[in-house]
Amino acid sequence: MSKATIRPVLAGLIFGIWALGAVAPAAAVEPVNTNRGLSAIDGYDPVAYFTKGGPLRGSNKITAEWNGATWRFVNAEHRDKFVADPARYAPKYGGYCAWAMSQGQASAIDPKVWRIIEGRLYLNYSVSIMKRWEGDLDRNITAGDRNWPEILKQ
Repeated sequence: MSKATIRPVLAGLIFGIWALGAVAPAAAVEPVNTNRGLSAIDGYDPVAYFTKGGPLRGSNKITAEWNGATWRFVNAEHRDKFVADPARYAPKYGGYCAWAMSQGQASAIDPKVWRIIEGRLYLNYSVSIMKRWEGDLDRNITAGDRNWPEILKQ
């Protein structure tokens, strides 16, 4: 291989090792991922993904408590929608990375890397990880759905 070929391969390998390091082995996890912070989805409004077409940072003055976490909202209307039906708006797998969950692991997310599929919000760690997850979406969602209850038990 030439140096021009080796560099991209090496860069990809280094990124892969780094990305896998960000995916922690399945250990005891909280029901809602706060990315070790103070609020779910890093303070983004879960309802905004559905009503505004994307992530919007919520206010620390408009919050609700649900499933052991604080959720932030851009307005009281969004908060009230969430409180009335949190399972509809909360991300799958407690807001952990959907691809990592398909692999039987829990991982942090980037709230700006998301998809709504069949009315459910899925978050991922990065754009490249989301592309990997989308590569076999049906299988990965099935695996994530199977793995999530087991990860919560650990």
